[in-house]
Amino acid sequence: MDKETEAFAAKVLLSIQQAKRGDFARVHAPGDIAAYKARGRPVGTTKPGTKQAVKIRLDPDVLAALRATGRGWQTRVNDAMREWVKAHPAG
Repeated sequence: MDKETEAFAAKVLLSIQQAKRGDFARVHAPGDIAAYKARGRPVGTTKPGTKQAVKIRLDPDVLAALRATGRGWQTRVNDAMREWVKAHPAG
């Protein structure tokens, strides 16, 4: 084994020993967990007006037809929805 693999194996064995002794909670205390880098974009770094991911249920034949139009089908659906909203103002 190379040195990097040996070091990794030693860390794994140490971690297993700590878990068996019950040291796991002390090694991964809530404060330590909070200090880990958060996943995703930092809060406040998205531009105003950024599109939002949503879940929408469509009939299988409608979805198949949209996907069959090729790349960019979701953008085309967004554009069609924008036109519909402009033609049918709320209120």
